[in-house]
Amino acid sequence: MKDTRLKDGPDIARIGSLIGDPARANMLTALMSGKALTASELAAEAGVSPSTASAHLGKLEAAALVSQRRQGRHRYFALADDDVGGLLEALMGLAARRGHTRTRTGPREPALRRARVCYNHLAGELGVQLYDSLRNRNFLVVADDGIGLSPDGREFIATLGIDLAPLEGGRRPLCKTCLDWSARRPHLAGALGSALLDRFQALGWAARQEGSRVVAFSKAGETRFAESFPP
Repeated sequence: MKDTRLKDGPDIARIGSLIGDPARANMLTALMSGKALTASELAAEAGVSPSTASAHLGKLEAAALVSQRRQGRHRYFALADDDVGGLLEALMGLAARRGHTRTRTGPREPALRRARVCYNHLAGELGVQLYDSLRNRNFLVVADDGIGLSPDGREFIATLGIDLAPLEGGRRPLCKTCLDWSARRPHLAGALGSALLDRFQALGWAARQEGSRVVAFSKAGETRFAESFPP
């Protein structure tokens, strides 16, 4: 009999089994909006009972895929970190490229592909445009240990009203790539990606659509975005 036990190394089978369950996959996908949700809200997303949802969430939390915080009587769940969001986005891209899709086409589909939240940063066509624009102007530089801002890039980010000091003092990497599932090309994640999305909303260029991952840019906001991040 062949020995089918896993050898030494990272246990990808455990991660795969946790994400692969349909109910848990629906919960994790719902948390890609970047918002923390209650167990009841996630139960509705997964189409399961509250007790079943709690059991699923316990498994996800034990595997460090989600985290929770208490606020009053409620428990709120969110993705554990950028790595989990990046993994889910990459899996969505792989599924789309292999023709494994459950997406129901409708009015929101083009909007999702245009601009959406990927955990805490901008994804979709505009997210890819942002990344490409920074790279084309050498504001982002690629090194063996990842990507970072060039001196000119730091000056440019400052003109947008973003203070890099607190971002660099955090635990998250400042710049990180995330493979966009719809465009199949990188967009910018990390602390800077998150700060840029927050800044676009603070400037009134864009706003989150309620109950959706869609980021809707106003006409004026998209013009300002194109001026700042020319394709």
